[in-house]
Amino acid sequence: MSFKLILINFIVFSTLLLTGCDKNESTKTSDKETAQSSSEEDRDINSITIRPELANRLKIGQPTLIDLADKILVPSRVQVDEERTAQIGSYVTGRIINLFVILGDYVQAGEPLARITSPDLTQSQLAYLRASSRVVVTQKAAERAHHLFAADAIAQAEVERRQSELEIAQAELGAATDQLRLFGMTDAELKELSKKGKILPWLDIKATREGYVIARNVMVGQVVQPSDPLFQIADLSHVWVVGDVPEQIARDVRLEQHVEINVPAIGGADFDGVIIFVSDTVNRLTRTVMTRVMVENPDRKLKPDMLANMHITDTQHKTLVVPEAAIVRELNQDYVFVAISDNQFQRVPVELGPEVADYRPVLNGLSIDQRIVMTGAFHLDSERKLAELE
Repeated sequence: MSFKLILINFIVFSTLLLTGCDKNESTKTSDKETAQSSSEEDRDINSITIRPELANRLKIGQPTLIDLADKILVPSRVQVDEERTAQIGSYVTGRIINLFVILGDYVQAGEPLARITSPDLTQSQLAYLRASSRVVVTQKAAERAHHLFAADAIAQAEVERRQSELEIAQAELGAATDQLRLFGMTDAELKELSKKGKILPWLDIKATREGYVIARNVMVGQVVQPSDPLFQIADLSHVWVVGDVPEQIARDVRLEQHVEINVPAIGGADFDGVIIFVSDTVNRLTRTVMTRVMVENPDRKLKPDMLANMHITDTQHKTLVVPEAAIVRELNQDYVFVAISDNQFQRVPVELGPEVADYRPVLNGLSIDQRIVMTGAFHLDSERKLAELE
Protein backbone atom coordinates (compact mmCIF):
# COMPACT_ATOMS: atom_id res chain seq x y z
CA MET A 1 0.00 0.00 0.00
CA SER A 2 2.74 2.40 0.91
CA PHE A 3 4.67 1.32 -2.21
CA LYS A 4 1.79 2.30 -4.50
CA LEU A 5 1.50 5.67 -2.78
CA ILE A 6 5.19 6.36 -3.27
CA LEU A 7 4.95 5.41 -7.00
CA ILE A 8 1.98 7.70 -7.58
CA ASN A 9 3.76 10.61 -5.92
CA PHE A 10 6.82 10.01 -8.09
CA ILE A 11 4.76 10.05 -11.28
CA VAL A 12 3.00 13.26 -10.29
CA PHE A 13 6.29 14.92 -9.41
CA SER A 14 7.85 13.87 -12.73
CA THR A 15 4.88 15.22 -14.67
CA LEU A 16 5.04 18.54 -12.90
CA LEU A 17 8.78 18.74 -13.52
CA LEU A 18 8.42 18.08 -17.26
CA THR A 19 5.60 20.59 -17.56
CA GLY A 20 7.74 23.25 -15.94
CA CYS A 21 10.59 22.56 -18.38
CA ASP A 22 8.31 22.89 -21.38
CA LYS A 23 7.01 26.19 -20.09
CA ASN A 24 10.55 27.48 -19.64
CA GLU A 25 11.54 26.45 -23.18
CA SER A 26 8.42 28.06 -24.65
CA THR A 27 9.08 31.24 -22.71
CA LYS A 28 12.68 31.40 -23.94
CA THR A 29 11.65 30.83 -27.59
CA SER A 30 8.95 33.49 -27.38
CA ASP A 31 11.40 36.00 -25.86
CA LYS A 32 13.93 35.26 -28.65
CA GLU A 33 11.37 35.81 -31.40
CA THR A 34 10.19 39.03 -29.78
CA ALA A 35 13.75 40.36 -29.56
CA GLN A 36 14.43 39.45 -33.23
CA SER A 37 11.22 41.14 -34.34
CA SER A 38 12.09 44.24 -32.33
CA SER A 39 15.56 44.29 -33.89
CA GLU A 40 14.12 44.17 -37.43
CA GLU A 41 11.70 46.98 -36.65
CA ASP A 42 14.50 49.15 -35.27
CA ARG A 43 16.69 48.62 -38.38
CA ASP A 44 16.53 51.55 -40.87
CA ILE A 45 16.61 50.18 -44.43
CA ASN A 46 17.81 53.59 -45.70
CA SER A 47 20.85 53.61 -43.44
CA ILE A 48 24.08 51.84 -44.30
CA THR A 49 27.40 51.43 -42.51
CA ILE A 50 30.18 50.55 -44.94
CA ARG A 51 33.47 48.71 -44.79
CA PRO A 52 36.73 50.75 -44.93
CA GLU A 53 37.67 49.37 -48.36
CA LEU A 54 34.38 50.67 -49.86
CA ALA A 55 34.88 54.11 -48.33
CA ASN A 56 37.92 54.63 -50.55
CA ARG A 57 35.73 54.25 -53.64
CA LEU A 58 33.37 57.04 -52.64
CA LYS A 59 33.75 60.73 -53.27
CA ILE A 60 32.05 63.03 -50.78
CA GLY A 61 31.04 66.58 -51.62
CA GLN A 62 28.26 69.16 -51.36
CA PRO A 63 25.55 70.35 -53.78
CA THR A 64 26.69 73.40 -55.73
CA LEU A 65 25.09 76.57 -57.01
CA ILE A 66 25.72 77.17 -60.72
CA ASP A 67 24.36 79.49 -63.39
CA LEU A 68 21.84 77.30 -65.16
CA ALA A 69 19.48 78.11 -68.00
CA ASP A 70 16.34 76.06 -68.45
CA LYS A 71 15.32 74.87 -71.91
CA ILE A 72 11.72 75.51 -72.84
CA LEU A 73 10.37 72.74 -75.07
CA VAL A 74 7.84 74.00 -77.62
CA PRO A 75 6.15 71.60 -80.09
CA SER A 76 6.52 73.12 -83.56
CA ARG A 77 6.15 72.46 -87.27
CA VAL A 78 8.25 73.23 -90.33
CA GLN A 79 6.84 75.68 -92.87
CA VAL A 80 8.05 77.22 -96.10
CA ASP A 81 9.55 80.68 -95.86
CA GLU A 82 6.72 82.81 -97.21
CA GLU A 83 9.21 85.49 -98.27
CA ARG A 84 10.92 82.89 -100.49
CA THR A 85 7.71 81.44 -101.88
CA ALA A 86 5.58 82.37 -104.90
CA GLN A 87 2.04 81.39 -105.85
CA ILE A 88 1.77 81.41 -109.64
CA GLY A 89 -1.43 81.42 -111.67
CA SER A 90 -2.73 82.55 -115.03
CA TYR A 91 -3.39 86.21 -115.76
CA VAL A 92 -6.05 85.30 -118.29
CA THR A 93 -9.00 82.91 -118.44
CA GLY A 94 -8.17 80.04 -120.79
CA ARG A 95 -7.44 76.37 -121.32
CA ILE A 96 -4.13 74.64 -120.46
CA ILE A 97 -2.70 72.92 -123.54
CA ASN A 98 0.70 71.87 -122.20
CA LEU A 99 2.62 71.42 -118.95
CA PHE A 100 6.41 71.67 -118.67
CA VAL A 101 7.14 70.84 -115.01
CA ILE A 102 6.21 68.27 -112.37
CA LEU A 103 6.41 68.31 -108.57
CA GLY A 104 9.95 68.59 -107.29
CA ASP A 105 11.41 70.24 -110.41
CA TYR A 106 13.85 73.09 -109.89
CA VAL A 107 13.08 76.11 -112.08
CA GLN A 108 14.68 79.47 -112.77
CA ALA A 109 12.84 82.78 -112.86
CA GLY A 110 11.23 83.21 -116.29
CA GLU A 111 11.20 79.49 -117.10
CA PRO A 112 7.87 78.31 -118.65
CA LEU A 113 5.64 76.19 -116.42
CA ALA A 114 2.56 75.72 -118.62
CA ARG A 115 1.05 76.89 -121.92
CA ILE A 116 -2.41 78.40 -122.17
CA THR A 117 -4.69 79.45 -125.02
CA SER A 118 -7.37 82.10 -124.46
CA PRO A 119 -9.87 84.19 -126.46
CA ASP A 120 -9.09 87.10 -124.15
CA LEU A 121 -5.45 86.87 -125.21
CA THR A 122 -6.46 87.02 -128.87
CA GLN A 123 -8.71 90.04 -128.33
CA SER A 124 -6.00 91.86 -126.40
CA GLN A 125 -3.49 91.27 -129.20
CA LEU A 126 -6.00 92.61 -131.76
CA ALA A 127 -6.53 95.69 -129.57
CA TYR A 128 -2.76 96.17 -129.45
CA LEU A 129 -2.44 95.96 -133.26
CA ARG A 130 -5.32 98.43 -133.78
CA ALA A 131 -3.80 100.86 -131.28
CA SER A 132 -0.38 100.52 -132.93
CA SER A 133 -1.84 101.24 -136.39
CA ARG A 134 -3.83 104.18 -135.07
CA VAL A 135 -0.67 105.68 -133.59
CA VAL A 136 1.05 105.44 -136.97
CA VAL A 137 -1.89 107.10 -138.74
CA THR A 138 -2.35 109.90 -136.21
CA GLN A 139 1.42 110.45 -136.09
CA LYS A 140 1.51 111.10 -139.84
CA ALA A 141 -1.62 113.26 -139.66
CA ALA A 142 -0.11 115.41 -136.92
CA GLU A 143 3.14 115.83 -138.84
CA ARG A 144 1.22 116.82 -142.02
CA ALA A 145 -0.84 119.33 -140.02
CA HIS A 146 2.32 121.01 -138.75
CA HIS A 147 3.63 121.37 -142.32
CA LEU A 148 0.32 122.81 -143.57
CA PHE A 149 0.14 125.21 -140.68
CA ALA A 150 3.65 126.40 -141.51
CA ALA A 151 2.45 127.05 -145.06
CA ASP A 152 -0.54 128.90 -143.66
CA ALA A 153 -2.88 126.34 -145.27
CA ILE A 154 -4.81 125.28 -142.10
CA ALA A 155 -5.78 126.90 -138.88
CA GLN A 156 -4.18 126.41 -135.47
CA ALA A 157 -7.28 124.60 -134.22
CA GLU A 158 -6.88 121.83 -136.80
CA VAL A 159 -3.26 121.27 -135.71
CA GLU A 160 -4.34 120.98 -132.08
CA ARG A 161 -7.14 118.52 -132.98
CA ARG A 162 -4.79 116.20 -134.82
CA GLN A 163 -2.22 116.46 -132.02
CA SER A 164 -4.92 115.48 -129.52
CA GLU A 165 -5.88 112.44 -131.62
CA LEU A 166 -2.23 111.36 -131.63
CA GLU A 167 -1.99 111.60 -127.85
CA ILE A 168 -5.19 109.55 -127.44
CA ALA A 169 -3.86 106.90 -129.82
CA GLN A 170 -0.58 106.72 -127.93
CA ALA A 171 -2.46 106.31 -124.64
CA GLU A 172 -4.54 103.48 -126.12
CA LEU A 173 -1.38 101.76 -127.34
CA GLY A 174 0.19 102.08 -123.90
CA ALA A 175 -2.90 100.53 -122.28
CA ALA A 176 -2.93 97.65 -124.80
CA THR A 177 0.80 97.09 -124.21
CA ASP A 178 0.33 96.99 -120.43
CA GLN A 179 -2.50 94.51 -120.82
CA LEU A 180 -0.35 92.10 -122.83
CA ARG A 181 2.54 92.47 -120.39
CA LEU A 182 0.10 91.68 -117.59
CA PHE A 183 -0.83 88.51 -119.45
CA GLY A 184 2.86 87.59 -119.45
CA MET A 185 4.12 88.62 -122.88
CA THR A 186 7.73 89.76 -122.97
CA ASP A 187 9.09 92.84 -124.78
CA ALA A 188 10.57 90.56 -127.45
CA GLU A 189 7.17 88.99 -128.10
CA LEU A 190 5.54 92.42 -128.24
CA LYS A 191 8.14 93.62 -130.73
CA GLU A 192 7.56 90.51 -132.85
CA LEU A 193 3.79 91.10 -132.71
CA SER A 194 4.17 94.73 -133.72
CA LYS A 195 6.64 93.93 -136.52
CA LYS A 196 4.91 90.96 -138.15
CA GLY A 197 1.35 91.49 -136.95
CA LYS A 198 1.02 87.76 -136.29
CA ILE A 199 -1.19 86.97 -133.34
CA LEU A 200 0.17 84.35 -130.91
CA PRO A 201 -2.39 81.55 -130.36
CA TRP A 202 -1.02 80.70 -126.92
CA LEU A 203 0.95 82.13 -124.02
CA ASP A 204 3.38 80.58 -121.53
CA ILE A 205 2.79 80.83 -117.77
CA LYS A 206 6.28 81.50 -116.39
CA ALA A 207 8.01 81.20 -113.04
CA THR A 208 8.35 84.48 -111.19
CA ARG A 209 11.24 83.24 -109.01
CA GLU A 210 13.68 80.37 -108.80
CA GLY A 211 13.03 77.42 -106.53
CA TYR A 212 11.38 74.02 -106.32
CA VAL A 213 7.87 73.26 -107.54
CA ILE A 214 6.16 72.16 -104.31
CA ALA A 215 2.57 72.33 -105.61
CA ARG A 216 0.95 71.82 -109.02
CA ASN A 217 -2.83 72.13 -109.09
CA VAL A 218 -3.49 71.90 -112.83
CA MET A 219 -3.65 69.37 -115.64
CA VAL A 220 -3.75 69.51 -119.44
CA GLY A 221 -7.17 70.51 -120.75
CA GLN A 222 -8.21 72.29 -117.57
CA VAL A 223 -9.90 75.69 -117.89
CA VAL A 224 -8.34 78.11 -115.43
CA GLN A 225 -9.06 81.62 -114.22
CA PRO A 226 -6.80 84.32 -112.79
CA SER A 227 -7.99 83.51 -109.26
CA ASP A 228 -6.83 79.86 -109.47
CA PRO A 229 -3.47 79.03 -107.79
CA LEU A 230 -1.78 76.73 -110.32
CA PHE A 231 1.80 76.41 -109.06
CA GLN A 232 3.70 77.07 -105.84
CA ILE A 233 7.45 77.58 -106.07
CA ALA A 234 9.61 77.80 -102.96
CA ASP A 235 13.25 78.37 -102.20
CA LEU A 236 13.85 75.70 -99.53
CA SER A 237 17.39 76.81 -98.62
CA HIS A 238 15.74 78.50 -95.62
CA VAL A 239 12.58 77.41 -93.83
CA TRP A 240 10.46 78.58 -90.94
CA VAL A 241 9.83 76.60 -87.77
CA VAL A 242 6.66 77.87 -86.11
CA GLY A 243 5.58 77.05 -82.56
CA ASP A 244 3.16 78.30 -79.92
CA VAL A 245 4.88 79.41 -76.71
CA PRO A 246 2.79 79.41 -73.48
CA GLU A 247 2.02 82.93 -72.40
CA GLN A 248 3.64 82.38 -68.97
CA ILE A 249 7.10 82.08 -70.53
CA ALA A 250 6.60 84.25 -73.61
CA ARG A 251 8.29 87.13 -71.77
CA ASP A 252 11.60 85.24 -72.01
CA VAL A 253 11.35 84.94 -75.81
CA ARG A 254 12.97 87.74 -77.80
CA LEU A 255 13.93 88.57 -81.37
CA GLU A 256 17.37 87.52 -82.65
CA GLN A 257 17.54 84.83 -79.93
CA HIS A 258 19.16 81.57 -81.02
CA VAL A 259 17.16 78.40 -80.43
CA GLU A 260 17.79 74.70 -80.96
CA ILE A 261 15.53 72.83 -83.38
CA ASN A 262 15.13 69.06 -83.22
CA VAL A 263 13.14 67.09 -85.79
CA PRO A 264 12.29 63.53 -84.65
CA ALA A 265 11.85 62.31 -88.24
CA ILE A 266 15.47 63.17 -89.05
CA GLY A 267 17.10 61.75 -85.93
CA GLY A 268 19.90 63.06 -83.76
CA ALA A 269 20.81 66.12 -85.83
CA ASP A 270 19.94 69.47 -84.24
CA PHE A 271 19.55 72.71 -86.18
CA ASP A 272 20.36 76.23 -85.07
CA GLY A 273 17.63 78.79 -85.62
CA VAL A 274 17.06 82.48 -84.98
CA ILE A 275 13.77 83.90 -83.75
CA ILE A 276 12.52 86.38 -86.37
CA PHE A 277 8.98 87.00 -85.14
CA VAL A 278 7.08 86.94 -81.84
CA SER A 279 3.37 87.65 -82.09
CA ASP A 280 2.00 90.70 -80.29
CA THR A 281 -1.24 88.89 -79.51
CA VAL A 282 -2.20 85.82 -77.44
CA ASN A 283 -4.37 83.03 -78.79
CA ARG A 284 -7.46 83.17 -76.58
CA LEU A 285 -8.20 79.45 -76.95
CA THR A 286 -4.73 78.00 -76.32
CA ARG A 287 -3.24 80.89 -74.29
CA THR A 288 -0.09 80.78 -76.40
CA VAL A 289 2.02 83.23 -78.41
CA MET A 290 3.01 82.29 -81.95
CA THR A 291 6.79 82.33 -82.48
CA ARG A 292 8.58 82.00 -85.81
CA VAL A 293 12.18 80.81 -86.23
CA MET A 294 14.38 81.03 -89.34
CA VAL A 295 16.49 77.93 -89.99
CA GLU A 296 19.08 77.37 -92.72
CA ASN A 297 18.31 74.28 -94.79
CA PRO A 298 21.04 73.90 -97.45
CA ASP A 299 20.63 70.11 -97.79
CA ARG A 300 16.80 70.33 -97.78
CA LYS A 301 16.56 67.86 -94.90
CA LEU A 302 13.84 69.97 -93.32
CA LYS A 303 10.64 69.52 -95.28
CA PRO A 304 7.47 71.60 -94.95
CA ASP A 305 4.90 70.22 -92.50
CA MET A 306 7.46 68.12 -90.59
CA LEU A 307 6.90 68.02 -86.82
CA ALA A 308 9.69 69.59 -84.77
CA ASN A 309 10.64 70.54 -81.22
CA MET A 310 11.82 74.05 -80.48
CA HIS A 311 14.19 74.32 -77.48
CA ILE A 312 14.28 77.91 -76.26
CA THR A 313 17.00 78.60 -73.68
CA ASP A 314 15.73 80.59 -70.71
CA THR A 315 17.75 83.30 -68.96
CA GLN A 316 20.43 81.97 -66.59
CA HIS A 317 19.82 81.89 -62.84
CA LYS A 318 21.54 80.39 -59.77
CA THR A 319 20.38 76.80 -59.24
CA LEU A 320 21.32 74.15 -56.67
CA VAL A 321 22.46 71.03 -58.54
CA VAL A 322 23.89 67.58 -57.93
CA PRO A 323 25.79 65.46 -60.45
CA GLU A 324 23.98 62.63 -62.20
CA ALA A 325 26.42 60.13 -60.63
CA ALA A 326 25.15 61.05 -57.14
CA ILE A 327 21.60 59.86 -57.86
CA VAL A 328 20.07 56.42 -57.46
CA ARG A 329 16.52 55.66 -58.53
CA GLU A 330 14.05 53.15 -57.13
CA LEU A 331 10.31 52.83 -57.79
CA ASN A 332 10.20 56.14 -59.71
CA GLN A 333 11.79 57.99 -56.81
CA ASP A 334 15.21 59.70 -56.86
CA TYR A 335 17.55 59.33 -53.85
CA VAL A 336 20.95 60.62 -52.74
CA PHE A 337 23.15 59.38 -49.90
CA VAL A 338 23.85 61.92 -47.13
CA ALA A 339 27.05 61.36 -45.13
CA ILE A 340 26.29 60.97 -41.39
CA SER A 341 29.89 60.08 -40.54
CA ASP A 342 32.93 58.74 -42.37
CA ASN A 343 31.43 55.25 -42.73
CA GLN A 344 27.71 55.79 -42.14
CA PHE A 345 25.30 57.12 -44.78
CA GLN A 346 21.60 57.80 -45.00
CA ARG A 347 19.56 57.46 -48.22
CA VAL A 348 17.15 60.40 -48.54
CA PRO A 349 14.47 61.05 -51.20
CA VAL A 350 14.87 64.18 -53.32
CA GLU A 351 12.84 65.96 -55.98
CA LEU A 352 14.93 66.82 -59.05
CA GLY A 353 14.45 68.63 -62.35
CA PRO A 354 15.38 67.42 -65.84
CA GLU A 355 19.05 66.76 -66.59
CA VAL A 356 21.09 69.70 -67.87
CA ALA A 357 24.73 69.04 -68.85
CA ASP A 358 25.12 65.97 -66.54
CA TYR A 359 23.58 67.86 -63.61
CA ARG A 360 20.14 67.62 -62.01
CA PRO A 361 18.57 70.73 -60.46
CA VAL A 362 17.45 70.16 -56.87
CA LEU A 363 13.82 71.15 -56.37
CA ASN A 364 13.27 69.75 -52.87
CA GLY A 365 14.82 67.52 -50.21
CA LEU A 366 18.42 68.79 -50.06
CA SER A 367 20.29 71.88 -48.86
CA ILE A 368 23.64 73.31 -49.92
CA ASP A 369 25.34 72.57 -46.56
CA GLN A 370 24.70 68.81 -46.59
CA ARG A 371 27.53 66.40 -47.44
CA ILE A 372 26.51 63.77 -49.98
CA VAL A 373 28.07 60.95 -51.98
CA MET A 374 29.05 62.57 -55.30
CA THR A 375 30.57 59.46 -56.95
CA GLY A 376 29.91 55.80 -56.13
CA ALA A 377 26.27 56.09 -55.10
CA PHE A 378 25.38 53.04 -57.18
CA HIS A 379 27.89 50.82 -55.33
CA LEU A 380 26.73 52.17 -52.00
CA ASP A 381 23.12 51.41 -52.85
CA SER A 382 24.09 47.85 -53.84
CA GLU A 383 25.70 47.37 -50.42
CA ARG A 384 22.55 48.72 -48.77
CA LYS A 385 20.37 46.21 -50.64
CA LEU A 386 22.66 43.31 -49.68
CA ALA A 387 22.53 44.35 -46.02
CA GLU A 388 18.75 44.54 -46.26
CA LEU A 389 18.57 40.91 -47.43
CA GLU A 390 20.74 39.58 -44.59
